[in-house]
Amino acid sequence: MSDPGRSDLKILLILLAAAGVVVVLALTLGAPLIAEARAAIEPGIGLKTAALWGFGVTVVLLIVFALVAGDSLLGELQYMLGAFFSFFAVITLLIAWVF
Repeated sequence: MSDPGRSDLKILLILLAAAGVVVVLALTLGAPLIAEARAAIEPGIGLKTAALWGFGVTVVLLIVFALVAGDSLLGELQYMLGAFFSFFAVITLLIAWVF
């Protein structure tokens, strides 16, 4: 019978060699991706500019919603105000994050 400790050592060596190959491949093939990741992290538009764009997009979007709703605007005013602040916050943060 073979020694079970020797079998485990072979498996460990194979796993370490495979991990080494994966690390070497990741370093050689991932180098171009690092440059693109750095470019993506560079600062874009700030939160102030995103807030201006978010306000404009939100106002236009809610005007369209009010026009196509079909119901009276006064009955839905409380929902429109809540939607305005929610949309404004989300759209501003998304614009700042994406751009």
